[in-house]
Amino acid sequence: MTRSAEILCVGTELLLGDILNSNAQFLAQELARLGIAHYYQTVVGDNPDRIKQAVAIASDRAELLIFTGGLGPTPDDLTHSTLADCFGVPLVEHPEILADIAEKFAQRGRVMTDNNRKQALLPEGAAVLTNTAGSAPGVIWRPRPSITILTFPGVPVEMRQMWREVAVPYLQSEGWVQKTLYSRTLKFWGISESGLAEKVGDWFESQNPTVAPYANNGEVKLRVAALADSEVAARQMIDPIAKELQRIGGLDCYGSDDDTLAIVVGHLLQTAGSTLAVAESCTGGGLGAMLTAVAGSSQYFWGGIISYDNSVKERLLGVNSTDLAQAGAVSHVVAQQMATGVRDRLNTDWGLSITGIAGPEGGTAAKPVGLVYIGLAGAYGVQSFEHRFGATRGRDWIRHLSACTALDHLRRQLLTNADEVAPARAD
Repeated sequence: MTRSAEILCVGTELLLGDILNSNAQFLAQELARLGIAHYYQTVVGDNPDRIKQAVAIASDRAELLIFTGGLGPTPDDLTHSTLADCFGVPLVEHPEILADIAEKFAQRGRVMTDNNRKQALLPEGAAVLTNTAGSAPGVIWRPRPSITILTFPGVPVEMRQMWREVAVPYLQSEGWVQKTLYSRTLKFWGISESGLAEKVGDWFESQNPTVAPYANNGEVKLRVAALADSEVAARQMIDPIAKELQRIGGLDCYGSDDDTLAIVVGHLLQTAGSTLAVAESCTGGGLGAMLTAVAGSSQYFWGGIISYDNSVKERLLGVNSTDLAQAGAVSHVVAQQMATGVRDRLNTDWGLSITGIAGPEGGTAAKPVGLVYIGLAGAYGVQSFEHRFGATRGRDWIRHLSACTALDHLRRQLLTNADEVAPARAD
């Protein structure tokens, strides 16, 4: 039977949702990377009885129990004392831990208080899981032959460093790491999850590598994962499948893993030696923020104009007042003139514009909340695209989709021969 791990996160603040449980996400990803089976996660508050119940359940279905949280100096930090009680052993004070804590306090110009002595109390028989980044050590402990316990503080930077420096080498030495799970995530924009599934659905039956779809923040992803003896072998298994999925996805596939639309567009602009300026209405600078979040974006992104009021559209972007009056600010013609205007005034190769109704107010039957027009101007001419994102997910969602979709239109244009593309007025 395959040995498995279980993650147990201790802290009432996690249970109440006051703090995002990023530790569980990190550990889950690490277990997958190491090829360690992992079927359950538990979040439990700072209550000794409920922690004991969680330990009893977990120890019946997993052989590796990984705890985060509850190792601090305050009264509600109960992990080590509760674990000692669970397995019927006393807590033992470690003088070397006390000395280490005192030295760390001294380095910061502070004096260790009495309550920090609690962090030097570990279950009898447990080895110290060293914490070089903070004051709270963890433990590596086998209270029973069939159970291994690892404990970590809840501070993410400390937990991650302890995991990489101490826990991973220990697990490797104990034979937990026998296979490597490597994955690549392909990212798609402009296609629905169901639409992509219809194209690549046959691949979902693959066993190793596996192909799994999921959607997040408006994009669709395909995670291709392979279990092999090494990362190199897993990559070799994944490569041909990933290439085939990219071929099937065509222009809808914009990148993989850490890629964002802004990163991909920036790379394409830089490769082409082209420059970009943006004109924004409903996104209020969100598009520019995405672009400038990429290091080195000043090489291709020259600036933008936020034109909420129609007078700004007229004076700074050269939008025709008659068109504004007749078609309205949210229209094909205004989106086109905004894109052309910002391109001309900032003297860039490309102009990209967004105008729309982000809500929650301002919509009508003819122009509802979520209606957005995107303009794109280049040497080939100008075109515009109409999108109806709906109002159900709110203003921030509409703004996010608008900015990402604008980048996607530019990406697609950069990937085609712009000189041979005829101007268009619809998607």
